[in-house]
Amino acid sequence: MGGADSAKDGALGQSVACVARYPVTHAIVLIQAEGTALQTLGGELADIEGVAEAYSVTGDWDFVVMLRLREQDQLAQVVTGRLTQLPGVRRTQTMVAFEAYSRHDLEALFSVGQ
Repeated sequence: MGGADSAKDGALGQSVACVARYPVTHAIVLIQAEGTALQTLGGELADIEGVAEAYSVTGDWDFVVMLRLREQDQLAQVVTGRLTQLPGVRRTQTMVAFEAYSRHDLEALFSVGQ
């Protein structure tokens, strides 16, 4: 057991990990937006290359964006060059993931060829 790819039975409440074979930089970007941009900003965020998902959320932040980038150098380009330049983006906070854990990714891995 163990190794680069490992999985434990998630039904038993244990962690499920899927480590990508190809390096990918995962980052989460929290975005505060101007009130006038709330209706259109989500779609604009989702259209940016590298944005895997964009969520409209409640709380102190208006949007949560999930980035999946092939090159770590793309992070600055996407965040400071694209996301923060969109009209209506007031403030951002970026968190880079050390590792990604996802039941969804693990299930996709094992469903290949079925």
